[in-house]
Amino acid sequence: MITVHHLNNSRSQRVLWLLEELGLPYEIKHYQRDAKTSLAPPELRKVHPLGKSPVITDGGLTVAESGAILEYLVDRYGQGRLKPTGEQDLLHYRYFMHFAEGSAMPPLVMKLVFNKVKRAPMPFFVKPIAKGIADKVLASFVQPNIDRQLAFMEGELAARPWFAGAEFSAADVQMSFPVEAAAARGGMDAYPKLRDFLARIQARPAYKQALERGGPYSLMS
Repeated sequence: MITVHHLNNSRSQRVLWLLEELGLPYEIKHYQRDAKTSLAPPELRKVHPLGKSPVITDGGLTVAESGAILEYLVDRYGQGRLKPTGEQDLLHYRYFMHFAEGSAMPPLVMKLVFNKVKRAPMPFFVKPIAKGIADKVLASFVQPNIDRQLAFMEGELAARPWFAGAEFSAADVQMSFPVEAAAARGGMDAYPKLRDFLARIQARPAYKQALERGGPYSLMS
């Protein structure tokens, strides 16, 4: 039996969704973030040394990292589903399986961190300095990178219906997290294709079933 070690408001929601798309039986072990730090609880270190989510156990195997988990599940259990076979589509598939975390998420995480710095309690004489530094980094580096990433993703979806091609695939599951994070933290007014992508994935029965099983899900900063 596949066990998903599921942390609330985390990337492991994608794993639940993929399992629902594949129609695989699985069980969930729930973990809650620390209310003060938002970090994963130490119990997760018993599953994987880094103590992070997502991570799954499948028999005697432990698999961590979102992309690695999705690829493992599709390759082992997919029976040809959710993975394109055409050469060009397969290249798109592999690219976006890595792009999601390797390129798209880092500036979004930085935006989250610097916004928290701006809101963090600190001595009154330090706060203007900290806020000024955070604003400068956000304006000069973080937001331009996010804008460039979003424009790129918008263009990719203008070229084809899904990130890997004409058919929905695990690459779209992988890409859901950065697109949802961007929508929560920066808005999507200028990106109609990305808004449409979100509407289409969130309307899928498997997506809804994963939310029902995984619990409330929010990526607001």
